[in-house]
Amino acid sequence: MSSKKTFFITLIGVFIGLFMGYLYYYFIGCSTGTCPITSRPLNASLYGGVMGGLLFNMFTSKKTK
Repeated sequence: MSSKKTFFITLIGVFIGLFMGYLYYYFIGCSTGTCPITSRPLNASLYGGVMGGLLFNMFTSKKTK
């Protein structure tokens, strides 16, 4: 049961990160096109998704033996 909860919490973080990454691209972004992460919406969204998944995964509890 705990692994399903961990998976869903991480998945929620990924989706929130994807959305926030795109918003960062749209509102702040890079006007010159030379920024490796924020120059394209795909890059910004994927980076945001990875960071969101990692961030939300920190808040899951792991059972130790």
